[in-house]
Amino acid sequence: MRRASAALGSAVFLVLVSGSAAVLVPWWLTGWRAGDWWLPVRLLGLVPLVAGAAVILVAFGRFALEGLGTPAPIAPPVRLVVTGPYRYVRNPIYLAVSAVLCGQALLLARPVVFGYCACALPVMWAFVRWYEEPGLVRRFGADYVRYRQSVPGWWPRSRPWRGD
Repeated sequence: MRRASAALGSAVFLVLVSGSAAVLVPWWLTGWRAGDWWLPVRLLGLVPLVAGAAVILVAFGRFALEGLGTPAPIAPPVRLVVTGPYRYVRNPIYLAVSAVLCGQALLLARPVVFGYCACALPVMWAFVRWYEEPGLVRRFGADYVRYRQSVPGWWPRSRPWRGD
């Protein structure tokens, strides 16, 4: 896959999948109507929301530019992506979507979004465990196995992995 095609595919997947999970569903749940929590607590939600959005964009970009593919199962990367946020944790997009959801829950003062995130996390974990990881082992073999042994899936490392 060429970089331009990978970038377009990643952008479409970003809007359709991550956009649905992190924007459309919270909107359905809240209508973007905010509760009445103390304003400093609500504004604290901007931290995980902005940080999560930044990680999502960087991770999607790495799939296209370095992996020459997309996060979508129908157009996976041809190269194993282990740079950027992937040096710290194997599943940065899922964690970043969760951060965006928690940020929205705080910003909107709507616990229902925390509940949605709590339900989405085990679904994401199961998808990774039983679909993504076996596919990555088949596609990238020993390189992925070594990466998986060195970089945690769900709790970021304190230091970046350097391929050692």
